Amino acid sequence: GDHRDLHSFPTRALPILSDDWRKETKDISYLLDTIIEHIPAPKIEEGSLQIQISSIDYSSYVGRIAVGRIFRGKLQAGQQVAVMKKDGTSEVTSVKELYTFEGLGKEKIKTPVEAGEICAVLLQSAFEIGDTITSVDNQQALPRIKVDEPTMSMLFLINNSPFYGKEGQYVTSRHINDRLLKEIQKNLALKVENTESPDRWLVYGRGILHLSILIETMRREGYEFQVGQPNVIYKQDNDQTLEPIEILTVIVPEEFSSKVIDICQKRRGDLLKMEPKNDRILLDFSIPSRGLIGISNAVLTATEGEATISHRYWDYEPFRGPIERRRNGVLIAMETGKALAYSLDKLQDRGRFFIDPNDEVYEGQIVGEHVRNSDLVVNVTKGKKQSNVRSSSADDKIILTPAYKMSLEQAMEYISADELVEITPKSIRLRKILLDENDRKREMKRLENE
Repeated sequence: GDHRDLHSFPTRALPILSDDWRKETKDISYLLDTIIEHIPAPKIEEGSLQIQISSIDYSSYVGRIAVGRIFRGKLQAGQQVAVMKKDGTSEVTSVKELYTFEGLGKEKIKTPVEAGEICAVLLQSAFEIGDTITSVDNQQALPRIKVDEPTMSMLFLINNSPFYGKEGQYVTSRHINDRLLKEIQKNLALKVENTESPDRWLVYGRGILHLSILIETMRREGYEFQVGQPNVIYKQDNDQTLEPIEILTVIVPEEFSSKVIDICQKRRGDLLKMEPKNDRILLDFSIPSRGLIGISNAVLTATEGEATISHRYWDYEPFRGPIERRRNGVLIAMETGKALAYSLDKLQDRGRFFIDPNDEVYEGQIVGEHVRNSDLVVNVTKGKKQSNVRSSSADDKIILTPAYKMSLEQAMEYISADELVEITPKSIRLRKILLDENDRKREMKRLENE
C-alpha cells in the first residue's frame, strides 16, 4: 500500500479492511471475500471413516480426549470405531462423547460430524498421538505422526528455601507430583522420571522454551518449586557420543549479520545458508541444542533487539566439542533479612544487583553478579550505624543503579550446576544449592580431592 504519515489518516478507526487505505469500510466483508477468493475450499475425501489423532486434551473429569481432523467419512457419538495402534494392532471401541470446537471452548454434539471438521473424541480405549480412528469394517491407518524425542532435562524439586510456602498455594511433593503426572497425559513430548528422592523429579522436554512454558503455567496456577540447570540429553552409538542438533534461523539487519555469525560459531554452529530477505539477511545455522542455551539474550543484545530468532530440532549428530561458557561469579547474601539501600550503595562497585532495596533475602540467595570470575558473599542487610554526631556526608542522596530483573528463561539459562531457580507465583529467585557458606567450602574441597 501507499506509505504515508499516520497523522494523515482520518481520526476514525484505521480502514484496514479494504483494498486501499483511502476507502473507509464499516465491516469485514472485504476480508471475508478475499479469503473465499484466494484460499481453496477443503478437499473432501470419499470413503469410510479416518481420523488421525494429532493432539491430546485432558479433563480431570473424563480423562484423555483425542483431538484430530476427520480426513474422510462421518462420526457420531455412540458409534463403534476401531483404533489403529503403533504396533499394527487395532482395538474396537465406541465413541462415548463427541465435541466440536466453538470459539475458545468445546461443545458436545449429538449430530454426525463430517469430513474436514476438527473434533475431540472421548473413547473407551487407550490411544496415543498418531493412532488412526477408523470404521470397524474398513480398517485403514493413515501414515503415523512422529513425536520428537526430548532433547533436554531439568531437575524439578520442592521448594526447601527459607521462604518456603510464603507465596505459593501448592508446595508439597504430592502436589507437584500430581501436577507433573497430569501434564504428561496431554503433553506428549514431555517425560517425567522419578529419582531416588520422593521430592525430586527429572523432567525431559523439547528445549528451554518447552520446559519454561510448563514452569510458567505451574507458577500461575499457584505452585511453588525449584528447578536446576538445564542439561542436554546425549546418546551413545558404538563408541561415539551423539548430541541433539537444531536448525537455527535468524533474520537480522545486514549490519549485524557478522556479529550473529560470530556468536553462533563460538557455540559450535555451522552456517548453512545466508540470503537477503527484503531489507534483512536470513541466516540458517546447524547448531547443538546446548549452544542454544542463553543464545536469545546474546543475539538480541548484539543486534540491539532487532533479530528474529527461531529454531527446530533436526537430528542427533556426533558431539561437536566443548563450548566455552563465560559467566562472572555471583554475589551471595550473607544473612537473611531485608536488603537496605545503604548496603547496596556501598557494594555497587562489586557488581550489578538483581534485587531492590527493601526486598526480603535469605542466606545463600544470589543477589547479583560479581565483576570478577569468583563468587563473593556480601552483607546486603547491614544498615548505617547511627550516632549523634552529624557528618558532612550524612544527608547525601543514595543513587542506585536499577536492579537487573531476569525473565524465567533468562534465569534458567543463567544458573550454574551448583545453583537453583526458586519459582513461586510472585517471585523468581536464584540461589545456591548449599545455602551455608561453610557447606559450600567443604563441598569445593571434596570435589578438588576427587
